[in-house]
Amino acid sequence: MNHTTMPAHGHPSPLPDVREITLDHPWQWLAKGWDDLIRAPKHSLAYGVFFFLVSVLLTLGLYYQSLFFVVPPLAAGYFLVAPLLGIGLYSISEALETGEEVEFIRAWEAWKHNEVHLAGMGVTLLMVLMVWMMTANLMFALLYSSPVPSWENFIPQVFLSGDNPLFVFGGILAGGLIAALTFAISAISVPLLMDRQINLMDAIETSVRAVIRNWRPMLLWACLIAMFVGIGLVTFYIGLIVVMPWVGHATWHAYRDLVAPD
Repeated sequence: MNHTTMPAHGHPSPLPDVREITLDHPWQWLAKGWDDLIRAPKHSLAYGVFFFLVSVLLTLGLYYQSLFFVVPPLAAGYFLVAPLLGIGLYSISEALETGEEVEFIRAWEAWKHNEVHLAGMGVTLLMVLMVWMMTANLMFALLYSSPVPSWENFIPQVFLSGDNPLFVFGGILAGGLIAALTFAISAISVPLLMDRQINLMDAIETSVRAVIRNWRPMLLWACLIAMFVGIGLVTFYIGLIVVMPWVGHATWHAYRDLVAPD
């Protein structure tokens, strides 16, 4: 589909131009992302296995330290930093797009293209993760009045029993606000930083402009990502082996459609 390149503010801007997209585009990104996964299954699924193993190890470590109540907020917060961890998947999609050979080393080379500002993005997302974890723990301490349940009964008793409506509502509200902010600043900023010599603040501003300008399709895209992540969680992380590389590849195509060529 052809796009018309238009400055987001209606006048010349040194920032990358943001394109206007439709509600069809998120589905197209998923189709293109799946095609990339099929074309490079060994490399793509290797990243999926990495996400799976890290998730399992973190969960087991917290369980054996009797910190299992940290698992739900950490599982949600872990995916706040996922856009940065997907840089290897973006590089795979870029290689497939240009007809180059797909290699694991490309992920490291992609970091070196703009390592200072990519590192800055990493610090930013880690700070968001810390804020989320502190917020979740504070809300648990202030709003959850029942005794801490066992591991087996944690999810049903805390979230499904209806005994803690204020805690559940507050958690959903706080989590939704932090997730919305994180999505806005990171929707396309990491692939943009990888692809071009642009600074961190300009990349974040471009991402926010893209989300605001296309809020309907980007809201759909955010909901689709949340759905896929949810599938990965309810399958005891096994679904992440396919879901994470699929979404990562699709994110590269989202960036390509949302930002005009340099």
